[in-house]
Amino acid sequence: MLTSTTRRKRTAALLALAAALTVAAPVVEARPGGGGSAGSRGSRTFNAPSATPTAPGSAAPIQRSQTQPGAGFNNPGMQAPSQGRRFGGGFFAGLLGAGLLGALLGGGFFGGLGGIASFLGLLLQVGLVVLLVSFAVRWFRRRQGQPAGAGAPYARSGLDNGTGGNPGNPGQGGIGGMMGGAPQRPVQQRPVQIGPNDYQAFERLLGEIQDAYSHEDRVALRNLATPEMAGYFEEELQANAARGVVNRISNVKLLQGDLAEAWGEGPTEYATVAMRYALNDVKLDRNTNRVVETEPSEATELWTFVRQQGRPWILSAIQQTN
Repeated sequence: MLTSTTRRKRTAALLALAAALTVAAPVVEARPGGGGSAGSRGSRTFNAPSATPTAPGSAAPIQRSQTQPGAGFNNPGMQAPSQGRRFGGGFFAGLLGAGLLGALLGGGFFGGLGGIASFLGLLLQVGLVVLLVSFAVRWFRRRQGQPAGAGAPYARSGLDNGTGGNPGNPGQGGIGGMMGGAPQRPVQQRPVQIGPNDYQAFERLLGEIQDAYSHEDRVALRNLATPEMAGYFEEELQANAARGVVNRISNVKLLQGDLAEAWGEGPTEYATVAMRYALNDVKLDRNTNRVVETEPSEATELWTFVRQQGRPWILSAIQQTN
């Protein structure tokens, strides 16, 4: 038997562990994206970008994304789970198992009966559970079958939720992708031509996003990136504020860059670009401006940009190189 002192020590240790897990944030580098891989690349979110002379190695997989893998994505290695099992295979199976076990032990859902009566009660309980499951599955399927605009949770535009979903493929990415629904067809992709003006836009965005991040200009970040990426930047800025530091980035200069791939999905166009750039990247104490951390002065990353036809490019994903 545990003594009161032992219990107190164990409780204190558990509380300390819980606090550490709650407070501790992932160890990340400075600069936008925190040295991680996050964002969305449409139907190629979970596919590695092509290697380039600037980034000849493999790209780190996307670690955080609002895009969900599913049948609509061009990635046969990652398949969405069965929607039927997703709804009825866990919760209701647990109820059924609890009822069977309870009946065998003489308890059941309704308190149980003795001897032969317990078996009759078991049959009644199983029948009731089957009816409940059947009703719930039919109701859920009816809800999934509603068209967009009549309660179905589909994204309405290609950049809703920062996923770059294709309006012609409801259920891909965003809320619709997470909820599932009707069987999805593979996304139709098309080649996209990238010219000098596009490369100038990519280089300009590299500098403008770093500058906005350095000045903690959240409005500018929302104009330069998808809502998803702007949300990740906001989390990083809040983490810096909680630590009492500010990330200062200056003298950003593109050293080398080339196109990894460019494609279109419906009215949405994507371009993933490998960029090696130099920068001055430090973290300062917010009160004293004392240098707290100094980061490497050069980085190589893959940035994916997205645009709707007739609109400017904005950032939709950042990936590190291995």
